[in-house]
Amino acid sequence: MAKRLRRRFYTVTLILLGVMLATVTPVMGQTAPVDTSDSSPHSEASLASTVSAVAPGETFTVALYIEMDEGWHTYWINPGDSGEPVTIEWSLPDELDAGAFKWPYPHRIDASVLTSYGYSDRVLLPATVSASSDLAVGDSVTIRGQASWLICADVCLPASASVERTFAVASESVSASSAEVQRIEQAQARVPESAPDWTFEASRSEGSYGLAFTHSDGNGPDISSAQFFPEEGDVLDHAAAQPLTRQVDAFVMALQASPYAQSPADTLRGVLVAPSGTSWIPGEEVRAIRVQAPVVADGAGTLSIQENGLAASTGSGSGRVALGWALLMAFAGGLLLNLMPCVFPVLSIKILGFADSSGEDPTAMRRHGWLFGAGVLVSMWVLAGTLLGLRAAGNEIGWGFQLQSPAFVALMALLFVGIGYNLLGAFEVGTTLMNWGGRLQGTTPDSGNRGAFMTGILATIIATPCTAPFMGAALGVALASSAPGAFAIFSMLGAGMATPYVGLSMTPRLLDRLPEPGPWMETLKQFFAFPMFATAIWLLWVFAQQTGHNAVALLLFGILLLGVASWILNRWSAPTVSRTARIVSRALVATILVGAVTLALVGARYDRSGSSSTSTTNADAQWMSYSAERVDSLRSTGRPVFIDFTAAWCLTCQVNKQTVLTAPEVTDAFEQSNVALIRADWTNRDADITRALASHGRSGVPVYVYYAGPDARAEILPEVLTKDMILDRLSGGT
Repeated sequence: MAKRLRRRFYTVTLILLGVMLATVTPVMGQTAPVDTSDSSPHSEASLASTVSAVAPGETFTVALYIEMDEGWHTYWINPGDSGEPVTIEWSLPDELDAGAFKWPYPHRIDASVLTSYGYSDRVLLPATVSASSDLAVGDSVTIRGQASWLICADVCLPASASVERTFAVASESVSASSAEVQRIEQAQARVPESAPDWTFEASRSEGSYGLAFTHSDGNGPDISSAQFFPEEGDVLDHAAAQPLTRQVDAFVMALQASPYAQSPADTLRGVLVAPSGTSWIPGEEVRAIRVQAPVVADGAGTLSIQENGLAASTGSGSGRVALGWALLMAFAGGLLLNLMPCVFPVLSIKILGFADSSGEDPTAMRRHGWLFGAGVLVSMWVLAGTLLGLRAAGNEIGWGFQLQSPAFVALMALLFVGIGYNLLGAFEVGTTLMNWGGRLQGTTPDSGNRGAFMTGILATIIATPCTAPFMGAALGVALASSAPGAFAIFSMLGAGMATPYVGLSMTPRLLDRLPEPGPWMETLKQFFAFPMFATAIWLLWVFAQQTGHNAVALLLFGILLLGVASWILNRWSAPTVSRTARIVSRALVATILVGAVTLALVGARYDRSGSSSTSTTNADAQWMSYSAERVDSLRSTGRPVFIDFTAAWCLTCQVNKQTVLTAPEVTDAFEQSNVALIRADWTNRDADITRALASHGRSGVPVYVYYAGPDARAEILPEVLTKDMILDRLSGGT
């Protein structure tokens, strides 16, 4: 029951998120607006049938046919961690009786933390209909149904449709069109079958199950892998790995129990699906079979099964680490994050505040230090909650996800230009958005307190494009952990980031060594405007990678309007200006700011394909775009494969690219070793790349994965690369 309630909570969240995104889509720059007025958005439903005319006393098959837009999916009878199964309420004449759906086997829909089961693009759900012998030849009968389903991609939307099909009654049934019959037959071929030649047994120990299956003569097909889909949603952990081993004549699959199960299962019921091209029954095409295995508690083989599963899911090639190590790595990564180039411009504001506040009451300095740390921690918690919430809603996202939104990048560029104007003295606004990070020391204690807290928030926001050393594995564990574990890791990351500044504020003797405040402070303040402008230029470059030159032009016009607003605010805010002039100027400034933001958001809606030209270097031309199929294909040929998971907004990625990956000696070594170079560009959201990152225990970039050969395990290189590191790997070193 708890599992069902939890799934219903996720489902309601998905629906609410869909409605919210439908409202804000024009603002957030999405390319596919959601129309919530459609009763079956992004999908269409109809009834298919094997016959066009029915005969009294015979049976035939109808199927609910749901065709979905590309990239959208719906759910199986057990939807897994989130979603709801497809349902239909039949409205039939007395002479007809319809059975339940026969469910074709589903596929996994992974969202890192959550795993669901369903169908993509299209699905036919067949049902058997029996006609009474009382049907009168020459009459007609109509089958009606009210179908309901969830249609999901980045968001989930409820869908429904009324479907019906009218049949003539004839002395003999008449087949429907061959194309329609073939579609239904293909769907029925995917319906799991009973396999009398296979014997199933299950055992249970603390936290796990073992499913063993054996062919009657011991000479069944060689099953290299398989996937078990449980029919009941509160028995197994749907996201856990299902390692399969062979022990003499038996195949043994390790299954992890659901932490939400109210009691252990007495029977494992579900569907076992073999890999493509493999059949459970020799001579037939049977890829899925039904499983009903009684569970023996504390069975003799359970412990070894559990250990095998643990080894398979946490082996050295998985890239996953224990929670304790993840906490230490998160703290170390937070410390090192202060050295990343994307964080310095904001921290320069904090340095300015320390200099400006030297000689202040030590108590006030300590308070500002703690408030800065609180700002970092609170924003980390908000970021963690948002990220985990969106993942729970089925979104494929990771660390730095907000910078995959062109609208967010555009607004951040405006913010940093505004902060730069403020530091140069173009305007003075004590507590508005433009002054969040710009004035740590105000005319009152409250303004300094607010400034310290807001600087911590701003530092966290701009830090997310960077993945410092040690952070990658820690964040991967965070996004695959329970909510308390994830929040603990994000908290340690924030603590590491804030520690140097909190520690400095706690040490008045160090602050006393700073020069006394004076005219030099104004010079330092103005100097720190230029790192802000540099950050804005970088954000403009990221924005250009995501959109195109037309969008950049609109954003530049928005920045121009921001400059005009700053000038008006400075020119007509002096005490000598009349009150009427100040009111009019502020109203004009507000209007211009709305115009600037509007231009930025309109520009964010441009697609990158709208750019008329692109430029690539010779080094870039050697890299192929990422797809899982391409990686598998290249590895099957025996070539070594190097994958660069990167993004335009990731400064660490760009530094590694310019200083290491495009260095002549490295590119020559790649060529001499015949290494296939794959670039997984995560600048804009890409669910396939997010899943690939999750498979390596990572949730952000940069990530560098090297396969030395077709059978070699994935080797994950450090986030900060060196030339010697790459050359050593290619020469066979470690």
